Amino acid sequence: MSDVRYPFTAIVGMADLRLGLLLNAVSPAVGGVLVRGEKGTAKSTMVRALAGLLPSIAVVGDCRFACDPAAPDPQCPDGTHPQAASLDRPAQLVELPVGVTEDRIVGSLDLERALAEGVKAYEPGLLARAHRGVLYIDEVNLLQDHVVDLLLDAAAMGRSYVEREGVSVRHAARFLLVGTMNPEEGELRPQLLDRFGLTVEIAATRDPVERAEVVRRRLAYDADPAGFAARYEAEERALAERITTARALLPSVELGDPALRQITAVCAAFEVDGLRADIVMARTAVALAAWDGRTAVAEEDVRKAAQLALPHRRRRNPFDAPGLDEEQLDRTLEEHAEPEPSPSPEDGPEDGPEDDGPGDGGPDGGGGGAPSDPTPDPSSDPGETPSQDAPPSPQIPKPGSSRESAPVAAGDPYRTRLFKVPGTGKGAQGRRSPAETDGGQTVRSRRPAGQLTRLHLAATLQAAAPHQVARGRDGRALVLRHDDFREQVRQGRESNLVLFVVDASGSMAARQRMTAVKGAVLSLLMDAYQRRDKIGMITFRGAGAELALPPTSSVEVGAARLEQLPTGGRTPLAAGLLRAHEVLRLERLRDPHRRPLLVVVTDGRATGGRAALAEAGQAAALLAAQGTAAVVLDCESGHVRLGLARTLAGQLGATAVTLDELRAEGVAALVHAHRPSASSQPRRKAA
Repeated sequence: MSDVRYPFTAIVGMADLRLGLLLNAVSPAVGGVLVRGEKGTAKSTMVRALAGLLPSIAVVGDCRFACDPAAPDPQCPDGTHPQAASLDRPAQLVELPVGVTEDRIVGSLDLERALAEGVKAYEPGLLARAHRGVLYIDEVNLLQDHVVDLLLDAAAMGRSYVEREGVSVRHAARFLLVGTMNPEEGELRPQLLDRFGLTVEIAATRDPVERAEVVRRRLAYDADPAGFAARYEAEERALAERITTARALLPSVELGDPALRQITAVCAAFEVDGLRADIVMARTAVALAAWDGRTAVAEEDVRKAAQLALPHRRRRNPFDAPGLDEEQLDRTLEEHAEPEPSPSPEDGPEDGPEDDGPGDGGPDGGGGGAPSDPTPDPSSDPGETPSQDAPPSPQIPKPGSSRESAPVAAGDPYRTRLFKVPGTGKGAQGRRSPAETDGGQTVRSRRPAGQLTRLHLAATLQAAAPHQVARGRDGRALVLRHDDFREQVRQGRESNLVLFVVDASGSMAARQRMTAVKGAVLSLLMDAYQRRDKIGMITFRGAGAELALPPTSSVEVGAARLEQLPTGGRTPLAAGLLRAHEVLRLERLRDPHRRPLLVVVTDGRATGGRAALAEAGQAAALLAAQGTAAVVLDCESGHVRLGLARTLAGQLGATAVTLDELRAEGVAALVHAHRPSASSQPRRKAA
């Protein structure tokens, strides 16, 4: 791979992303940018290209923390650097791998010096390397939550605080933070989304001409990276100089009271939580003014700052669509704009009503007023168009009918309860079942089975201490041997594969039952999102079962598939369970450490022949024999109930919960009421 970076100015389109990155280059205090987009949209290429535009920095020659010679960090672990020699070097681009650990990020005790010399010495981490440069996190949504939280805390405060293994260190950590993610692979929690200053949604252009230009430039770069970069050298130099000029102008930009009033009014109008959005918008608007070479913030700066800083903060849950209502934004800005001065009597007729300023509602008025044309915006949310409205009374087929009904909307959400997969796993970190993980609490130590990964310092020293005299210890240094080393065993929680098997037959559609079922499943999807699970969905109706959603980390896709779920036809329960068995078998091959939790949503009926119920029981026994943890959501309703879902739960060795119980009972009551006993169901445990 070539060391020549792809030129920033050679990237086609994506104006919002380019602007968001450049604003952070001008003012890292904006708080970074989160780039959300589909795969193959040059997210990583653009970030790496930006690093080449940043001006060189002067650093203290022997400082590991990139201190500025003109204003060294008084708390720098390497000292205060009085009259230290300096050197110029390019701004660093530090890329964080997905599997990075906490001690690699913030630094830790220098074990080599501690064990060999008996002194406490601090080994800097990646945050120290990124100081005054760029910290790039590809696939930030796949990082462990506590790691992301740590990074964003450092970015917000501009300092890294290290308290671990007897080391107490504080050092500056100001960097341009850029995270990229593909929403299909899972979302960040809203609390973490809020810590990113700006967010940009990108997608590949659908214009064939632009796509052709992208391909043409990429092929030219691959054929001759140096020659391709040379063609854009003048443009790159001009852009770098503009960044330097904007940085110098930034302290002179004035944020007046009218602009500040508009910022706070917009944040209040969109009901964003907390005050971080107001602060980020203010910093972004100032950076926009500096980028344009102005010393005062204008209304267009506030509008653009809102478009970049607010969309991801408006999301109340993972199913809310990102974005802003442009009409509401313009209306709020107009309402809180600085009033124009009243005309004085000596002013001529040229200041009369015919010369009213922007925002007067006239056909030629500009300046951010809401357009008077009632014609709907073709780019507005298609979910608001009349053609997408749900019918007031959907036609529901009779049970057993082969005719399909129109998809029905989900009902009110339900309170969910926590189910855990029994035992202790080793899967990816999450918030559901107990597991041995890289994070979490240290519960014990053990001899390493292979390569030592997480040293348990206290246990290692305890193992070595009794043998120091026999080993002829000399001085302060310990004499360690291979058998002395111990590693930490940490216990936390893991995420699981939650596979929904949903009965979409005619019996489920009867009496509007599917509305309640969708509400319950949507609530369970929300729970899976909060616990960082991977989800999949199988539906069965008519003649067989369908994998409606292959296992994925994107609950947004699951919610969309659920809303579009058609119903009607027979109830091939056995086919649904057998399809679940096959999906779980393949997932075990792909990811053997991720343990499954099967959620069967059904009333327990099975049609399609005299032996339909018996075949369903055999399929359930097959899943039970593999030790698959399962929950049955009993959707049977009415005064006369057959109890078939309860029977199915017994065959699966699962816990059964009814829709009525979810409506009426609290979480704690459900936990105690449905905890399986050790004698009746030794393999199941609900918490």
